[in-house]
Amino acid sequence: MKDKKRIPALISVLCLAMAMLVPLAWGQRGAQGLQVGETLPPELDNMYRAGLSFLASTQTNSGNWTDNYGQQPGVVGLAVLAFLASGEDPNFGPYRVQIRRAAEYIVSQQDANTGYIGNSMYNHAFATLALAELYGHLREPDVGLPLRRAIDLILTSQAQNPNNAWRYSPTSKDADTTVSGGHMVALFAARNAGLEVPEEALEKGLQFFKNSMAPDGGIGYTGPTGGNSTRTAIASLNFSLMNDYSSDESKKTFEYIRRNQSESGSYFYYHMYYLAQALFQGDMAEWRAWNRKIIEVFRATQQSNGSWSGQRGTTFSTASALLTVALNYRLLPIYER
Repeated sequence: MKDKKRIPALISVLCLAMAMLVPLAWGQRGAQGLQVGETLPPELDNMYRAGLSFLASTQTNSGNWTDNYGQQPGVVGLAVLAFLASGEDPNFGPYRVQIRRAAEYIVSQQDANTGYIGNSMYNHAFATLALAELYGHLREPDVGLPLRRAIDLILTSQAQNPNNAWRYSPTSKDADTTVSGGHMVALFAARNAGLEVPEEALEKGLQFFKNSMAPDGGIGYTGPTGGNSTRTAIASLNFSLMNDYSSDESKKTFEYIRRNQSESGSYFYYHMYYLAQALFQGDMAEWRAWNRKIIEVFRATQQSNGSWSGQRGTTFSTASALLTVALNYRLLPIYER
């Protein structure tokens, strides 16, 4: 009887302890964007769920998609990220089969000897990023070993490149900021997942962006001319992931994208994907104002079947649109501040 009387008292103590911890946890997450009492926009979750339903219903049994670019492992990787970013569980969630199939497809596209995934370093970057985030969930050798091989290829490719960066092929001797940005993010994600990634590799990669910066902060394609908002957002994101918010280069890139948010060029979804992350990492107030607008844009352009359309195919457009607004969930490590 004494033990039974103690149970309510113990529960009261535990509840009090939890009540004391909750404000602390929310206070810590406040820096990432969520504030006490803040909730997801109601229209967001319905929109996101419809997008995931479309991706799930159009996936093949092999794990890829049949539309334009839907068979590219990098695009399959973006779809994996779209599922994981809203909290879908690869072991127990309603989309666990789709996530597993997509991961198996990515691994099937890897050269077991070289670690190269797909037929371009664009594919390799986004496929590796997906494996890194998935490995953070699963800690399984079936994902971890291919991820390690993929990261080793990225590091080897950088080491033999005179620019200490990346381009279309693992053996390229030149480099550009779009391919390089994708591989930098993949390296950061792998490090977050517990893999060893040399700090020197990240520092050298970041230096390439500094070398590609114009005086106004704009980032060029292969050098400091012809800067645009998309490439500058990629650079700004990488400065933030490096925890560099105070250098002149970091400040200039963020100021550039703040002034040029509406500039998307020919690659709208690609631009939105990186701009969302750069604004989120750089300034939460700036991101919140922009986020409200982009949710409305995507609500207005989402098709009745839950998809979005674009020049790079429906799967790419849908996955990229979902990832643009997925920062509202703040569930993937690469999306944390």
